Order: sequence, then C-alpha cells, then structure tokens
Amino acid sequence: MPKTDVTRTAFEGAAPILSVENMSVSVKYYVETLGFTNADWGSDQFTLVNRDGAGIYLCQGDQGQPGTWAWIGVEDVGALYEEYSKSGARIRQKPENHPWAYEMKVEDPDGHVLRFGSEPRADLPFADGSS
Repeated sequence: MPKTDVTRTAFEGAAPILSVENMSVSVKYYVETLGFTNADWGSDQFTLVNRDGAGIYLCQGDQGQPGTWAWIGVEDVGALYEEYSKSGARIRQKPENHPWAYEMKVEDPDGHVLRFGSEPRADLPFADGSS
C-alpha cells in the first residue's frame, strides 16, 4: 500500500463534558467553591466553567454518567489543597506524591472526581512507598 502524505492538524486542547443533575447547584459549586468562572453564554442546559487554562463543560441530564473522572494539571497542588480546605470543597483525597504527579482528588455534587496534579515533590516519598 503506498504511503500518502497526510496533513495533520494541531490539537488545541481537551475539556471533559460532565453530566449534572442540577445545573444551578453544579455551577454554584464550581464557581463559589472551586474558583471557576461560568461562561457568559451558558444556559440552564449547557455551560462551560473555566479557571485559567482549564475548562469543563457541564450538561444537565445528558452526555455522560455520574462518577466520571478528569485530571487537571495545576501549578501547585499544596496551595490548591489549602484553598479548597478553606472554601469547603469535597476533598476526597488529600495530596499524595506519586511518580507522575503530586495530586489530590475533589468530588463535585454529581460524584464526578477531579484529580488535580502538579509536578511530583522531590522532598516527599511516593505514596506507594517506592522511591
């Protein structure tokens, strides 16, 4: 089979679409507790919440199942943990050091889990005991 030249397009980013039961409850949690901003164009059925370079689409009653997991890279998980401890976020797991990231888990009102991660910490052992 002859090789053909294929022009590849650059990917611009990725954002999960999470199904939510009650849009107003979810938007309030993402904005007031997690520090995201709701899109000006958002509706009661579909919106985008974002914080800096991270965006998450929320869709009421459609497009997914409760309990979806999403990973979000951040500058400093330790600082985010302090922020979220004060804001009342549902912290599912405190920060842990792993070979791939220093990360924590937060749960939203619909049971979706957000894994926030920053660079692994050189001053801490890995959570599984390996070095």
